Amino acid sequence: MAAGAFSAPDPAPPAWSLEQQLAALREALPAGSRLLAVSKGHPAASLRQLAALGQRSFGESRLQEAIAKQAELADLGALDWHFIGRLQANKARAVLRQFGTIHSVDSLELAERLARIAAEEGLAPAVFLQVKLRVDPNKTGLSAPELRQLWPRLQGLAPLRIVGLMTMAPQGLSRAESQALFGECAALARELGLAELSMGMSGDWPEAAAAGSTWVRIGSGLFGPKPCQL
Repeated sequence: MAAGAFSAPDPAPPAWSLEQQLAALREALPAGSRLLAVSKGHPAASLRQLAALGQRSFGESRLQEAIAKQAELADLGALDWHFIGRLQANKARAVLRQFGTIHSVDSLELAERLARIAAEEGLAPAVFLQVKLRVDPNKTGLSAPELRQLWPRLQGLAPLRIVGLMTMAPQGLSRAESQALFGECAALARELGLAELSMGMSGDWPEAAAAGSTWVRIGSGLFGPKPCQL
């Protein structure tokens, strides 16, 4: 599929309501790509509004902020909470208790820790392995050769359910370069027999979707600028 096959709506213009922005994204997203509403920094009231419109999957990266929102929204029933931030080892148990899916497992050591704690807690979380396919001092993750080497060990880490790969494009890439990066990640997932891909954010999700992303992580493109720092 050619780059630019999907077109992102403008990032939440002030005249647009949250309802309108959600509708525009749903219309623009291709079949097979699901929206993960990146709700970090936005109030629980906005999540409640989206939940009333049928959005059930939310991404958070700050544990205490997420716990407060989850408590405030408990009356909505089971929402689909995804942890998308860098996971510190000392917060692994708390994150496992609060989130059913983790997108940022960036090392064998972290995966082993999560597997041990998940077994102790009687949990079977879905996890994405974070891969780093370009030089980027601001990102962590496994290189493709590292992942291939470690794959037999990672596969044996029950009760973790490794469902897919996650990657982020470095800043400054062209649209074509971003789509090429996402295409490499998709090819690596196919090689490993993984069906899910967490790729693409507000600025580059069309390229990720064109490469086969099954989860696009959209924050400002849905909510607009953060109204406050929580």
